[in-house]
Amino acid sequence: MSRASTPVIDPVELTRDLIRRPSVTPADAGAMDVLEKALTALGFTCRRMPFENIENLYARRGTASPNLCFAGHTDVVPTGPAEAWSAGPFEAEVREGVIYGRGAVDMKGGIAAWVGAVSRILAEGEPEGSLSFLITGDEEGPALHGTKRVVEALMAEGEVIDACIVGEPSSAQRLGDMIKVGRRGSLNTWITVHGKQGHVAYPDRAANPAPVLARLLARLDAHTLDEGYPEFPPSNLEITTIDIGNPATNIIPAEARARLNIRFNPTHTGDGLIDRLNREAGEAQAASGLRIELEHLCSGEAFLTQAGDFVGAVQTAVEQSLGVRPEASTTGGTSDARFIRALCPVLELGLVGQTMHQIDERVPEAEVRALSETYEAVIRAVTRRLSAK
Repeated sequence: MSRASTPVIDPVELTRDLIRRPSVTPADAGAMDVLEKALTALGFTCRRMPFENIENLYARRGTASPNLCFAGHTDVVPTGPAEAWSAGPFEAEVREGVIYGRGAVDMKGGIAAWVGAVSRILAEGEPEGSLSFLITGDEEGPALHGTKRVVEALMAEGEVIDACIVGEPSSAQRLGDMIKVGRRGSLNTWITVHGKQGHVAYPDRAANPAPVLARLLARLDAHTLDEGYPEFPPSNLEITTIDIGNPATNIIPAEARARLNIRFNPTHTGDGLIDRLNREAGEAQAASGLRIELEHLCSGEAFLTQAGDFVGAVQTAVEQSLGVRPEASTTGGTSDARFIRALCPVLELGLVGQTMHQIDERVPEAEVRALSETYEAVIRAVTRRLSAK
């Protein structure tokens, strides 16, 4: 594709086009079509990779190394009551220079900013190496058939990605003040204690699961998992629900259930924590004589992208573009970076996240344009650094 025929894409208009697609997980609503059309016009080879009912896209321009990837998601969380919004959540209305709409910050604005940056680079000439996009429609949901499946497929095919920027809204107070270089792991556990139902006046004829569950939860809650890890806070276990569902006042229940979540740093692995929970439950079962069942789902392991050429190049590019050197942080929840780290070094850089998932999610047009310019500087800096290796 010649420079003359390479379109320069306006990141603000692309943001609005994407917002107009009501892509609430798992619906795509045409959002991936909008993105594919823009990337095809820029000379990318686009490959749709659907898994189950989820739309995914891997697009690449060039075959040479290094391959710098941008990852993100077109799916969004539900809007909540539409009447509570000051503008339609999928109308992408602009008022006083601010774009309103679900996904404006998380993260359709980030995707559009990177596309705009790539278009300007290509209009000037060929970049060093290759550029690629890994976009999913399953980040805000269970995340079972999105980035995780795409990464597995790319690894099986031998696709090489040398570094990846995830466009999550990582900035805290002002654009560029923070990048995410790691994330804590997340483990959910469901606990069921099986007792025997009976009359409260005849406890000898029943087996109450409630106190067994209460003692087990108290023991788990009292245990200190660790004192922290370099760049990470201490791991924490939180009891998220306790359910017995007994409407009667004179019945000992047959079952008692609870759920907990552990956010853990690299001191632990998901399997290690599961083993410990199973041991604790086994001891409680042996002491009480009641059967205790545990189900576990580890949605991501903890990871850390170490300081070095990649992280340093991004920090320097952001500082030169925005006048602030971003803090390298591991705060917050999980992101799809937890899957991409199996392919290559990964970090997150994006918009200010203060209105994400809120009513009237919004982003200033100027911030989208500033992020796009910063992404342009990042692309140039990272590809130059990677090519020099």
